[in-house]
Amino acid sequence: MTVKRRIALMLLIALLPLGGLAEESYTLTDRKTEYIYDAETLKYTLESCKVNGTKCYVTTVWVAEPARQIRKAASPWRKGLATAEELAAKIEGAALVINGSGYVSPRYPDIPADYPGASADYYYTPLGSLTVTDGEVLRDLEGVPYYGLTLEKDGLHLYAGEENAAVLARDPLQTWSFYEGCPMALEGQDILDHDWAFANVRAVRTILAGLREENTYLILTATSIHGLTLVEANQFLLGEFDTAWIYDLDGGPSSALLRRKQDKKKPVRLEISYSTQKIVDVMGFTE
Repeated sequence: MTVKRRIALMLLIALLPLGGLAEESYTLTDRKTEYIYDAETLKYTLESCKVNGTKCYVTTVWVAEPARQIRKAASPWRKGLATAEELAAKIEGAALVINGSGYVSPRYPDIPADYPGASADYYYTPLGSLTVTDGEVLRDLEGVPYYGLTLEKDGLHLYAGEENAAVLARDPLQTWSFYEGCPMALEGQDILDHDWAFANVRAVRTILAGLREENTYLILTATSIHGLTLVEANQFLLGEFDTAWIYDLDGGPSSALLRRKQDKKKPVRLEISYSTQKIVDVMGFTE
């Protein structure tokens, strides 16, 4: 091949759309176990790694009784926000805590087009057509389907467009929700909209997956400003783990990952991003 033809071929490759290439592969490097928590009713393994060059934490957590040991702490309804540390302090014995729902506030005022009312009606509350905290229904938007997570008697569940009445019929104890497009995989199948602009932006992420092993969940925390796209994160999780479902929780400056060592009294934040922004709620795992 002549030099001119080689250069022409290199230029052609450089001009190919990157999206299709990115969807075909991911790179996983520098995987390392950082900490193991091993108690009778709660076990988790915290690992660090790099996915497509971004530093990530992968936490696999098992609980004996999810309905009792997975907890939610929330800011006062419509009154304000709190730091992840402040919310974690409300969960007695929390060993692992992550940020939860997306939310509406004067700083982030947008609500979905199918929500009734104005943005201010939702300030300092979670996104999602249904909000349940400790079994109490705080929001139930008629005619607006639910996209999000629930905690039920047998553990965490993902819903992608279910009618609220059907979700409530299962007596959820807690809910966590973000955007309509945040369900990423269901029954092991990719359901993420790869053309969604939000899914193709690199950002700090908190992504939760239900593994097929009983009472076992996985948390992917993508750190640094560089971050991961949802498309990249989905490829990684579906490629490396036996997932039943995958859901994107709030991220960016709202991201938080706090862990407590077994000989300590309170969970401490791991390095995540450039901010410790106040948030609306968290998910905690306890003994």
